[in-house]
Amino acid sequence: MGLFSPFFVGAEAQTTGPEIRLAQATSPEDAPAPRRRPPARLRVTPYYSPDGVYPRYNPGPDAVRECNASYEQEYRPSGTVIVPHMHCYWRRG
Repeated sequence: MGLFSPFFVGAEAQTTGPEIRLAQATSPEDAPAPRRRPPARLRVTPYYSPDGVYPRYNPGPDAVRECNASYEQEYRPSGTVIVPHMHCYWRRG
């Protein structure tokens, strides 16, 4: 209640100075050009291998894919199981 009391004498109203400032609109010719972000650059690699294996490097024109298949044990919560695994690599043909 002390803020709105008639006995509070510390507050004074502000008065405007002798100068008056006006907001002026700028013309479109004076405005700076809007900044444009460069387009995002995405690296696209083609997926054209018919057998589903695409090498991460260029193995050469006469490359051959070698695959080794074996059975390995996997430890799972339900118990140990034997599953087939295939490991492939590229070699020169």
